[in-house]
Amino acid sequence: MAKQILFAIALVVTLLVFAYTIRRIIRFFKLTRKAFPVRDFGKRFGVMMEVAFGQTKIFRRPMIGLFHALVFWGFCVILFGSIEMVIDGLFGIEKSLSVLGWFHDFIMASGDIFAFLVAVSIIVFLVRRIFLHVKRFEGIEMKKISHIDANIALTLILVLMISLLGMNSAYVAEKLLPGEIIQGVYPVGLLLSSLFSGMSVKSINTWYEIFWWSHILLIFFFANYLPYSKHFHVFMSVPNVFLSRLYPLGKLPNMDNVTAEVKLMMNPETAYAAAPADAPIERFGIKDAENISWKNYFDSLSCTECGRCTSVCPANITGKKLSPRKILMDVRARMKEKGPGLLKDRAFDDSRSLIRDYITEEEIWACTTCNACAMECPININHPTLIVDLRRYLVMEEASAPAELKTVFSNIENNGAPWQYSPEDRLLWASAIEMNKN
Repeated sequence: MAKQILFAIALVVTLLVFAYTIRRIIRFFKLTRKAFPVRDFGKRFGVMMEVAFGQTKIFRRPMIGLFHALVFWGFCVILFGSIEMVIDGLFGIEKSLSVLGWFHDFIMASGDIFAFLVAVSIIVFLVRRIFLHVKRFEGIEMKKISHIDANIALTLILVLMISLLGMNSAYVAEKLLPGEIIQGVYPVGLLLSSLFSGMSVKSINTWYEIFWWSHILLIFFFANYLPYSKHFHVFMSVPNVFLSRLYPLGKLPNMDNVTAEVKLMMNPETAYAAAPADAPIERFGIKDAENISWKNYFDSLSCTECGRCTSVCPANITGKKLSPRKILMDVRARMKEKGPGLLKDRAFDDSRSLIRDYITEEEIWACTTCNACAMECPININHPTLIVDLRRYLVMEEASAPAELKTVFSNIENNGAPWQYSPEDRLLWASAIEMNKN
């Protein structure tokens, strides 16, 4: 009974802390603007199964992709065992889901094997990060705290897998010694059970309890650490893929307010009704955190900081300042900075903004909108749409753009075309051809 009480207290505290964190994040979403409507659920489910669960984009780098996929699939399988542990802890029973028979055996065996594979994969990741200094893990946006955070999260996962393997092997050893029935199948645990040879059943049970409590408490701690870590994508990546843009990458969404104005000019009688005089003025593009869409913020929370986007960006490769990863990280950091103030007062202004204080104009205009970043992102983040909206603010509200673009804009305004020639002179080149013929 004491174990059940302690477990229930730990579970309630975990859920309360997690609920507080998620509530805070949800409130930030209320500050954002609307994005595309979420439809075509069947197609979205297919994309989610292919990209998120199938890990298809990860396998573009086959070797390291396999290790990452093993970690993801391992978490999916081990989750079943974690649910069983919660039930056992609350009701004071052991292997509560063994009533599922062969399915329970299959899941326990899969979880036991994946625990070992995940542990090996995490060791590979730690070696790469600490000793190999992979280029795409570096960058001006990757501060020291980013590397520390990654190493802490990976270490926690490694300890989770070690405690799970220890728990399984102690359980097998405890049951084998008196010849009791083992609920479930544990291939790796059976091999490691020899580590407990020579111990009494009571001693083995003590080790089992140590591993059991270590594993479940680490799960509770990890769940509340993730929202403050780059590994928040453990929760966010799957839903983010489900919410992917379904239209072609090269298509840039129009601005509804601009579309309405164009329709008003083209056909005033059938256009949208005029906005009320007291309606708030809608911002063109994105200047600061409150101007981003809910999908932009969702993307920033989902970003794994893997650097695959930046590693294929032609602007970054040629030495320009643009880093698609940094753009997403800046959005997340700016919302964290300004969000609390906006929640208290929607007119809150700290004399800073996403543009210039976080993202420079040079970065924004370096983007070629080639969509290499969006194509490479393993969780279907679309960086160019965010960058274009930042440009839209600069152009449409500040008239700020590179000199070459200003010339194009001026020509369109004066001549109705990007070229410097007036409409009357546009066909003069053709008359020269006719003269040569004669």
